[in-house]
Amino acid sequence: MAPNLKAAITAGIGSDHVDLQAAIDNAVDVCEVTFCNSISVSEHVVMMILALVRNYIPSHEIAKNGGWNIADCVQRAYDVEGMKVGTVAAGRIGLAVLKRMHPFDCDLHYCDRHRLSREIEEQYNLTYWDDWKKMVKELDVVTLNCPLHAETEHMVNAETIKLFKCGAYLVNTARGKLCDRDVIVKALEEGNLAGYAGDVWFPQPPPSDHAWREMPFHGMTPHTSGTTLSAQNRYAAGTREILECYFAGKPIREPYQIVTNGALAGAGVHSYTEGNATGGSEEAVGKHSH
Repeated sequence: MAPNLKAAITAGIGSDHVDLQAAIDNAVDVCEVTFCNSISVSEHVVMMILALVRNYIPSHEIAKNGGWNIADCVQRAYDVEGMKVGTVAAGRIGLAVLKRMHPFDCDLHYCDRHRLSREIEEQYNLTYWDDWKKMVKELDVVTLNCPLHAETEHMVNAETIKLFKCGAYLVNTARGKLCDRDVIVKALEEGNLAGYAGDVWFPQPPPSDHAWREMPFHGMTPHTSGTTLSAQNRYAAGTREILECYFAGKPIREPYQIVTNGALAGAGVHSYTEGNATGGSEEAVGKHSH
């Protein structure tokens, strides 16, 4: 389809929209601007956790519509203090979320293939788990901060949703395809999840009748968490650096590399696995199969 393609560069973070297996097989380099918007996303996660737990969105709607029934506002509102909050993956974004939740006096947990240092665990009073399926059984709030690849696609599905505490909150600003769309809807409708929020959908852009637009107790936004004006300035500069290095024949900064010379490299080794997680993307608005 593209025999002359030499590189696929993401102006931002996340290379799951690239068929990494095809890139590896055809020696197409894949790059992204690692860390350019990680803090932006982590702030969005904290905002969404607080919005769900404090029942902010319904309360705001009551105020907008001229109402003042405080009982209706607080019937699903709680303090986040003392809650068990955990992240699936504690890389740049996941760790930044934990650091920002620490002042709220939460009981913080994390699961990651790469355990954090003892110093960081002690500083933020973190509990480590080697299996996210065991961790979520204990948590009041779960945030997904792992990349999408063949091993994480639909990690939250009809079976694993049963592992969550009844009434838990789930925040996903990683990739929509980490979760089975219909499973999330059903869990909210039946009360197994108390709330779901995120800015990532599948497909993207989502059709106007996407079930996540109308499901109860959600705090969805368009894909905005990493696209603040502050973040755009950083990833524009990073993309320019990648292009300048590429055309000058200079090595690209290692953390920006995902696939180099037909193999996972740099951040790709740490965050991704070989395979293809792009299936179904043709359903996105504005895309048509040929």
